[in-house]
Amino acid sequence: MSIVIELHRQELPPEIKQAIMMPLDDFTRQQGHVWSPTTFSLVLVDSAGHVQGGLFGEILWEWLRVSILSVTEACRGQGLGRRLMTEAEQVAREAGGHSAWVDTFSFQAPDFYPKLGYVEFARLADFPRGASRIFFRKSLIAELSQKDPAE
Repeated sequence: MSIVIELHRQELPPEIKQAIMMPLDDFTRQQGHVWSPTTFSLVLVDSAGHVQGGLFGEILWEWLRVSILSVTEACRGQGLGRRLMTEAEQVAREAGGHSAWVDTFSFQAPDFYPKLGYVEFARLADFPRGASRIFFRKSLIAELSQKDPAE
């Protein structure tokens, strides 16, 4: 059998994505872990019905991952980012989540997450060049707050 590599620069059709994921999903299941993320979104809407920001989250294996947190410039400084994070954490707790992680960039909001109890656990320098990508984690339940759940 001859194998070639095809480069695709656009979104793949769902059936090709599924075919790519299947071997990894099968192996992960064999290890006793089912890849079944639950995604959700929180949307900030003003009284006129305009979207002023929001949050994209995913819960997988009892961990919340916040992939996007965004608030329009006009609405910043009003505690809306904090409210979105608090709500996302509550959604995760209600789904049985014990911890959360998020990443940001040194030019975005690196001081925001520690104010919410998040602790830096990794940093990629020069991502993008001259800046850093910073990863934070937080326990969502009191019993784990003093101990890393990975230990």
